Amino acid sequence: MFSVDLLDLYFISLLGDPALTAAMGFAATLLFFNSALNIGLMIAISALASRMVGQGKAEHANALLTHVMALGISLSAPVAIIFWLFAPQFMDLIGAEGGAKDAAIQYIRIVAPFGPVTVCGMIASGFLRAYGDARRAMNTTLAMAITNAIFDPLLIFGFGLGFAGAAYATVLSIFAMAAFGIWPVLKIYDGFGTFHRHEFANNFPAIRRIMGPAILTNLATPVGGFITFSYLSTYSDDVIASYSVIGRIVPVAFCLLFSLSGAIGPIVGQNFGAGDMGRVRSTINCAIAFAVGYTLLIWPVLYILVPIVGAQFGLGEEGVYLLEVFAIVVVPLFLFNGILYISNAAFNNLDRANWSTWLNWGRNTIGILPFVYFGAIYAGAAGVVAAPALGGVIFGLLGYILALRLIKRREADLATATALP
Repeated sequence: MFSVDLLDLYFISLLGDPALTAAMGFAATLLFFNSALNIGLMIAISALASRMVGQGKAEHANALLTHVMALGISLSAPVAIIFWLFAPQFMDLIGAEGGAKDAAIQYIRIVAPFGPVTVCGMIASGFLRAYGDARRAMNTTLAMAITNAIFDPLLIFGFGLGFAGAAYATVLSIFAMAAFGIWPVLKIYDGFGTFHRHEFANNFPAIRRIMGPAILTNLATPVGGFITFSYLSTYSDDVIASYSVIGRIVPVAFCLLFSLSGAIGPIVGQNFGAGDMGRVRSTINCAIAFAVGYTLLIWPVLYILVPIVGAQFGLGEEGVYLLEVFAIVVVPLFLFNGILYISNAAFNNLDRANWSTWLNWGRNTIGILPFVYFGAIYAGAAGVVAAPALGGVIFGLLGYILALRLIKRREADLATATALP
């Protein structure tokens, strides 16, 4: 899916206007706020349903799915309206200007209305992961990626829609994701339960305890993006276009770290439900060991690819230089972001989702703002891109320390509960 996002940006770069490439960065920064809502709801259904499975109470999961889905649609619909109405004002706030601003507004107004469809697909994917059905959960994102890969060039070039074609391809991919998520839920896992108001009222406190902090946790990332873009918006379109490319490279290069944190969530939740905290600890430690090895592997690869990527996306000298800074400095330090993601998965599934919230907000505010401020003063655009990686080191280590302490606390709680007559 992330590769197709990068390919999407490549097709747009072939239109020969750096402002359009920059526009994708501006639009993605705003639309990620909607993704934060979707991810929060997906985490909620995955964490709660996996715990029920671990406790042998899988029969309650369908009603819970109905409640989370209804909540997701009711929350995403007004967000979609706000994004459509106030897209120009949001772009002014982030610092977009000229052709980049106009193109970003166009993209947002095409894609944003389909937010409720997106949330349905992501919640269904989280439900599938709660059952350990990783293959069908994967199919939801693969369906989105394949649909986008097919229709991107077809609509951009074949039908001559240009930049708007990329937005329409994204809309089609959203419907594909939702279909591939909901279909197995209906056919294999008995579909949705009947909505009862009193059951929703009973389930809502548990949903809110995970959903609220998870949404706030993921909202921190676009806030950090806003801060960074507000500093970069004073530079040339080539700089902004380069940062947009970096924004697409990161999830492709580190896709295993992103998926790793999502994969261990149900494992942590099920073993917590079963009272096996030793398995929880080993899961987190193995995930971090994998993250270290993978980062060391991808680091030289990305550095070697810098000139190739710069040429393919038509970046100028300044844009290629930013890619070099990213490959040399940011890539190895991204490991600590991965450690933070893994720690957040532990918090979300060990009844401390609010810890994820505080750490992510710290990472994306005090872990970014002072660093980009001084980075811009002493190193210009390169400093804005590289300096925030130092904040990731601080919060990644802090997250791991807190995760180990939380596991020890949960072990003590279980020991006390077992000792009681």
